[in-house]
Parts: sequence; structure tokens; C-alpha cells
Amino acid sequence: MQNTTTPDKNKNAVKIPMIPMRGIVIFPKMILHFDVAKDKSVSALRAAAAGSRKVFLVFQKDVLADDPNAVEEVHKVGVIAELRQMIKTPEGATRVLVEGLARAKIVNIDTGKSYFAASVVPMPNRKSDLTKAEEDAQCRILKETFRQYCKFVPKLPAELYETIINDDSLEKVSDSIIFNVFLKPEHKQKLLETATLKKRAQLLTRMIETENDIMRLEAGIHEQVREGLDKNQREYYLREQMRVISRQLGDDGDEAAEYLTKITEACFPKEVEEKLRKDALRLSKLPQGSQEANLLATYLESVFDIPWNAVTPDNLSIEHAQVQLDHDHYGLHKVKERVTEMIAVRALNPDIKGQIICLAGPPGVGKTSIGRSVAEALGRKFARISLGGVRDEAEIRGHRKTYLGAMPGRIVKALTYAKSVNPVLLLDEIDKMSNDYKGDPSAAMLEVLDPEQNVEFTDHYVEIPLDLSRVLFIATANNISEIPAPLRDRMDIIELGSYTSEEKFHIAKEFLLPKQLIKHGESGNPASSTNAVGGIAADTAPDDTAKPGKVKPRLTVSDAAMYNVIDNYTKEAGVRSLEKQISKICRKAAKILAAETATAATKVSVTPANLEKFLGKKKFRLDAINGLDEVGIVNGLAWTAAGGTLLPLEVIVMPGTGKIEITGSLGDVMKESSKIAVSLTRSLSEQYGIDPEFYKNKDLHIHAPEGAVPKDGPSAGVSMTTALVSALSGIAVRRDVAMTGEITLHGKVLPIGGLREKSMAAYRAGVKTIIVPKQNKADLSEIDDVIKDNLRFVFAENIGQVLKTALTIANIPPFVRDPAVISAVVPPKPHVSTATIAD
Repeated sequence: MQNTTTPDKNKNAVKIPMIPMRGIVIFPKMILHFDVAKDKSVSALRAAAAGSRKVFLVFQKDVLADDPNAVEEVHKVGVIAELRQMIKTPEGATRVLVEGLARAKIVNIDTGKSYFAASVVPMPNRKSDLTKAEEDAQCRILKETFRQYCKFVPKLPAELYETIINDDSLEKVSDSIIFNVFLKPEHKQKLLETATLKKRAQLLTRMIETENDIMRLEAGIHEQVREGLDKNQREYYLREQMRVISRQLGDDGDEAAEYLTKITEACFPKEVEEKLRKDALRLSKLPQGSQEANLLATYLESVFDIPWNAVTPDNLSIEHAQVQLDHDHYGLHKVKERVTEMIAVRALNPDIKGQIICLAGPPGVGKTSIGRSVAEALGRKFARISLGGVRDEAEIRGHRKTYLGAMPGRIVKALTYAKSVNPVLLLDEIDKMSNDYKGDPSAAMLEVLDPEQNVEFTDHYVEIPLDLSRVLFIATANNISEIPAPLRDRMDIIELGSYTSEEKFHIAKEFLLPKQLIKHGESGNPASSTNAVGGIAADTAPDDTAKPGKVKPRLTVSDAAMYNVIDNYTKEAGVRSLEKQISKICRKAAKILAAETATAATKVSVTPANLEKFLGKKKFRLDAINGLDEVGIVNGLAWTAAGGTLLPLEVIVMPGTGKIEITGSLGDVMKESSKIAVSLTRSLSEQYGIDPEFYKNKDLHIHAPEGAVPKDGPSAGVSMTTALVSALSGIAVRRDVAMTGEITLHGKVLPIGGLREKSMAAYRAGVKTIIVPKQNKADLSEIDDVIKDNLRFVFAENIGQVLKTALTIANIPPFVRDPAVISAVVPPKPHVSTATIAD
């Protein structure tokens, strides 16, 4: 390319890279950063950076021109600037920081290179032609004009205004104002081309005054418009704007008309339809976007989301339900029987209502998962409502629409989530509800669970009666005593006891271990393409890998190791901790299988010998009976949240003055039992050769080991009486006998609870005979066969039968000669069958 101007003959001209600016005018002493994207401008920057770091910035006349390459296409006056910084942005542009040095005038433009090079002549500032007084006067005028400008442009920083006002130099004040006022680029170019300070200050004053006049007129117009439009006109104008915008977006339908159509299609009852139509018509008259309109629209949407007529057909096959329950849970025969009975009744009478079940039991026994299984067995939708910690009645009934942030209650939300009017709703942790000044949520639950009232349950937000009679409610609780009596009366309570070791073993092998093997990638099937139900792989059989079609897992746990985990690493009623321990084994095994030295053929086998490598030292020890028959030591039985446990009771007799010491962190109930036992022992002293004056000359110490563990409950009376009689008479107690039951002053044995858990504890401890109250004989049907096959049950009606079974014939004092006494302590004849039940 050739030069677009004649060769420069000015000896003072300087040739430097040039960048045409679009929409930006820079002044001397101004620091400015901007982006450069055109190739020629970027090349000019690089040339400047490689040389003197000087670049000539000039404002181009046509801002739309991409390649101005002639003097006529750019202004003649520009600024020589120093390149301070140049970086590359992520968008591909080049961002530069420059500082203006001096004005300059273009003499020639060279376009022969890859960038524009301009020959420019510096334009030094002319000496001021103003006197000191004239300069001060001009400076004051300029400051006053700028002060008025700042009133209309409040975004200018206050610090900048203070700096300009406090400066007395006309040149500095002019430059500061030029840098910070909003002027058109053409006006700024005129200021740049004005050489003398006087003319530049006058021109700047006129420009700012013109801007002030324009902004003053704008403010007046806005004020007139605001005064001319009243509230209704503004709202009408805004509504029309919103409607036009809706039509532009393709939404031509009227919101109220849509709601009216939905009301007609929903087939509501007549009174409900009238209410909703009234609300929809009121919505059409409200200004769109107003708070009331938004609240009303939200309410109508919430009502339409409720599945008023969506009914899920029931699968009333008892066989299907039994298969589903057996697949998901091992044991729990009482619960499964109750569920199948419910399905059978529903098959005979589909319109039956009021079936509300409460599953009560310790944590981890599968209460929540049973609710899911029941829903799958019936083919219904399932939704869970967590009630733990709920203390506001509005959480159940909903909030009234007049409140800010109002919403439906949890019952309505659950129906909306389930998208069915007959789902299975699980009321989880119903015993954990509390109350405060906002109301009692348990009182609100009375209407939900009462078959006579929930036909027309009213939510405060919806305000339309809902029929909850078709909902199957299943509640869960850990402690039914914490449920209010009126609420407990409305539910059919099914108690889930703790699992036996045998049940835990089957659950672990058939459910928990396969689930964790798949979860940790150790099932032997990398693709995990199984017909699993509930997360259990159908093609994984860790305890039966030899069957055809089965995939042998890479981790195996022997039966003995699994029993060891159950007995020595968990102590709970359910299987939650057991699953955590199995997961821990799987993680340890995964580390071995994922090691660099491992191959596809690497297997991990867990046995009792290497179990501690996976789980560490044993955490718990099993209860065990003494090795010898001892005097004053009795094996009692107790119920805990983690199941049954052996509760030894010890009594020693010392010379003294009749003091009774009770230790072992015993509660008030057990302290009362100890007093009854002492009085009853005094009444039996003659029969067993006990000194009748022992309460005067002997001190008694009654102790329950593990004193740090609190103990209380009405089932230790027979144990304390037996221990006192043994210690005072010197007759030993059989070590293989355990007992439970409360006692009266006349020696009658009272019934107890938790027989299933207590008998399990006796079986694990190696007890051969267990003494229980006769009134608990009916509870024998709940005890597992494995326990009944290994324990001899003696059902005692009075303390004499207890002592006859528990005391040994050895060590009878020589002064005891009464045949009645001897026959009372003779042990029963050995039983042949291990399932014999003695009365």
C-alpha cells in the first residue's frame, strides 16, 4: 500500500504507531484502559511495545468505519500516549492501559506496514492569556456550572466533587471536569482541539450549561407526567403493557379464563366449584402483578395440584403381598400377618375405612421400610411425612391465606407429591411431636386419623374439605407411651421387638451383605445387570455361589464370622449398626481388591481368624452365666432398647445393725422392689432357717453390677427375693437358672413385658431354665422355636415355686429338718424334651 498523504517535510514531525479510536477521546494526563480487537491496531500496540512505548490515539470521524486509512477519515488532532500495560483477555481481545502525554497534530499517515504509522507534530499548550482575576472568575463560573450538573447526575462520587471544588487552578479544574462529565465524543474532540485555556474553559462551560438545560427539561417533563397520571391510570398502563408483552411472547390466553376452564374440567362438587369460580373471577378484576393477585393465583395453582380424582387401583392379591413382604423383610411374622389380613378384608369389602396401623419398636428394626413394602404390595403410591420435632399445628392443618408465606399443611403436600387420593402415607416418628404456644400438632392429627372425621378434613390454606378416608395411614413410633392417649386410641398398634441373633444372621446374609457387595462393586458382576428389588441383586448369592448362573462374589464372609460380627461388634435391637459393620468390611476389602498388586482373580475371605483386621478389637462381650452355683447371686433378666440382657443381682450379709445398702444405679421402682423383697424374706425366714432377727443384727448390701448403667423397671422383685433368701440361708442358687417378674408382699408373682427379648438374652447367656410369671404363659407363642427348643420355661405363680426351682439342695443348714422345707428346695426332675414347659 502507498501513503495516503504527501510526504512529510516537517522536521519536527515524529513517526509513531497510530490507533484510530471509535467513540473514545483521550486527553493529556488522562489514564485510560480500553480493548483492542482489530489486527492493525494490535500490530500497532506490539510495535509500540517493542519500541518507544509511544502510540498516537486519534478519534475517527466515522465510528462505523473498520479501516480508516486516510487523514480525511480521522480528526487531525489526537494525543500521544504512553503504553503502560497490555494483556490478553479470555475473549481474545487485547486490553491496554495508556496515559495521555501531549496533544499532537497529524502531518502524514503511513499505511505501508501491517499497522498505521502517523507522523505527528506536538501541540504545546499556549501560554494563558488570562489575568489572575479573570482566571479566578472563569474558575468560579465553571465550578458553579459543574455543581448544578452534579445535582442532575447523582452517580458522580462525592470525593471527586470535593476535589474539583477545592481546587483553584483553572487548568486542573478544567481537566478534571473534562475527564468525568458525560459529553458526546464530538464535543470532547472540540475541547481537545482548542489550544488556549481561556477558550477551552469557556467552551466547556457552555457545553455543561447545555447539558444542564437538557436535564432540567427532562426532570420537568417527568414531573409533569407523574402528576398527570393518577394511580388507576398508571396501573391500567402497566396492565396493558404486560398484556402486550404476553401477546408478543405468544401467551394470548387470559389467566382467569384458563382457571375457569380448569375448574370446569376438574368436576368439583358444586359448592367447591362455586368457591373456585368466585376466586377466579375476582382474580380477573385484580391488577396483574399486584400482591393480592399473586397470592390468589398461587392458591388456585395449589388447589389444582391436589389429585382430587386420581385413584390408584389396589392389588388385593394376598399371595402377591406375601411374596413382596417376604422378599423385602426377613421375619416380622406378626406384621406380615396383620398386613395380609388387612388386604383380605379389603378384598371382601373394598369400601372399608379407618385402617390405621402404628408400628412401634426400637430403631433399626425396619418400620419405615415396611411402609414402602406395603405400598408396593398394594400397588399404591407412597409418601413419607416426617413428624419428628413438629410443634406447630399449622404444619398439619396448613396456614391461613392471610398470613405472609402461607402454604398447605404436610398432609396436603403429601397427597400432592403422591399424585393420588389413596396413597400409603407413612407418619414417621409420630411419638416425636411436641407442642408450644403455636398449638398442639397431636391434636390436629386426631382429625386426620379419626375415620369419622377425616372424610371432610379441612386444611386452613385450601379451605376445601378433603376426603382422607381412602388413605392408608401407617405410623411409626419408638415409644408408644409418649403418644397422647386419644391419638393412640385411634391406631392399631403392632409392636416390633428386637431381632434375635438368628434373625440378624439371615437378614445379614440374605439382604444386607448382597446389598453392600453391589454398592461397593464386589458382587462379582461389574455391570450389575440384575433383577434387583429394593437394591438387592438377584444374581448375587454370597452364601450359595455354586449354583448354576450365579456369580461368585469377590468378597465372602463366613457364617461363623457373621455370627461373630453380630455378637461382638453390635448391640442393638435392629440391624442398622450391623449394616454399618458390613459396609466397613466391604470398604476394607475394596482397598485390598483395588490395590495395584490385585488381579481379577483376587478374592477376599472374612473368617473369625482375620475379622479383627477388618473391624478392629471386639466392642462388646456376650453375657454369660457363672461357672459355679453361688450363694447370693441370681441371674435376673431385663429389657433394654437394644433388646434383652442378663441382669445379675448380688446380695451379701454382714454383721451389723440392720442397715440396707442398695447400689448399682437403681431407679425408684427397683428400690421399692428391694424393700418389698426384704419384708417378704422376713416372712419366709422360718421356712428356710433364716435368723428372724436378721433385720436387727445383720447389714444387707444389694448390688446390680455395671453401676454406671441406670436400671429401673417392675421385673426384679423375684430376683431380689431369691438373692436375699439365698444369702441369708446359705443355700446356693443354680447358675443355669434366670428369672424375671415382680413380687407382692404376699409372694405373688406379677406379669412382666418383653418376654421375647428377655428369653433371647437368657438363651445367648447359656441359661437352661427360665422362670417367668404364670400370667405370661400366653406370650410363649411369640418366642422363636430355636429358643423354646433350648430353654425350659417354669411359670411361677408365687415365690415358693420360684425358690423351689432356683435354689439348690446342697449346703442346706443342719438345723433345717422340716420335710416341707426340703421338698421346697428339691429341684424338679430332669426333663427329656428341651421344649418341655413346666407349670
